[in-house]
Amino acid sequence: SMSFIQVDKDSDFPLQNLPYGVFSTKEEPRHRLGVAIGDQILDLSVIKHLFNGPALAKHQHVFDQPTLNAFMGLGRPAWTEARVFLQKLLSAGEPTLRDNPELRRRAFVPQACATMHLPADIGDYTDFYSSRQHATNVGIMFRGKENALMPNWLHLPVGYHGRASSVVVSGTPIRRPVGQTKPDNDKPPVFGACKRLDIELEMAFFVGPGNKYGEPIPISRAQEHIFGMVLMNDWSARDIQKWEYVPLGPFLSKSLGTTISPWVVTMDALMPFVLPNPVQDPKPLPYLQDKEPYTFDIKLFVAIKGEGMSVPTTICRSNFKHMYWTMKQQLAHHSINGCNLRPGDLLASGTISGPEPESFGSMLELSWNGTKEIPLGSGQSRKFLQDGDEVILTGYCQGNGFRVGFGQCSGKILPALSYP
Repeated sequence: SMSFIQVDKDSDFPLQNLPYGVFSTKEEPRHRLGVAIGDQILDLSVIKHLFNGPALAKHQHVFDQPTLNAFMGLGRPAWTEARVFLQKLLSAGEPTLRDNPELRRRAFVPQACATMHLPADIGDYTDFYSSRQHATNVGIMFRGKENALMPNWLHLPVGYHGRASSVVVSGTPIRRPVGQTKPDNDKPPVFGACKRLDIELEMAFFVGPGNKYGEPIPISRAQEHIFGMVLMNDWSARDIQKWEYVPLGPFLSKSLGTTISPWVVTMDALMPFVLPNPVQDPKPLPYLQDKEPYTFDIKLFVAIKGEGMSVPTTICRSNFKHMYWTMKQQLAHHSINGCNLRPGDLLASGTISGPEPESFGSMLELSWNGTKEIPLGSGQSRKFLQDGDEVILTGYCQGNGFRVGFGQCSGKILPALSYP
């Protein structure tokens, strides 16, 4: 379980992880595929000729592409073969790369010298609403305790189609949106900068092989279509959302930007951290029933670094295990009507809130709809985001003496554009 590449014990990227991403460098601006190990990136375009197993020998070209789509589309046998090979290639006892200084010089790039890009060409992006605590909190806030959950919520994984074009990679600045709001119920709507800009702590998975149009993916086969996971911040303009969302759901309040982390952690790397699924009562309909555990122990954190703060303050500690609907249930539901999913499609969890107030995954919940301050220390507090705030999502699974982590998912708020 050791690599010849130095890996610190609290690194997100040990030999047990090996996530995939897309990067470039100043010297070589071409986008290419890499695998993170310690603080290095292994450039797969340089070592593609070494993938000689039965699933990959005829498909080495996928490691020359500028996105992960083609590799994701090959399916599980190829993913597993690549992982086994890379773990061997990078292990301390394997000389192929370790003892070839010329190949090593070309194959490794320090992460500090690389620019990360979106890992895939995202054709479609869907956002679910699968945390029971989050749905309950928002329901209580706006409808009261009696009608907290909508009648459909315990029967199907509620979701909506998001905007794929405004999914951006970690580090991309997010501009405060302008739009219509209705601050006063008795007066007409007004135009201006969003005053209640929020975050949503989410995770998302990339679809591998798709399904033919008209042919649903049964839940028993769903796992073959799930490649890996990223952290996601679904930036949300709450005041714009409140005025626009009836009757078709969120629109401009969400499409202002959605940030994902650049490294895709494979399901193979996450399986050691699998947990039993939550008990679902009422029992879902047969097409959503699944005996296999597919809930994951992933510790999640949200921190804010305001202007003038020297270090970020953690405002939320949550866990992906709090989800009510699993990713397999989401995928089976998404395709049950014959909707065709494609490699690189992104399916997100919805805001992840746990049972404790400190595990609530949005400022809407942490400030309880703006009724209380969220303390940041050094005399600062927030109800919603201010200009200059940088929001940093992190997450990892804790192994025995190692972590399988996701790196950062961050973005900084720029001031709104001024309109006449």
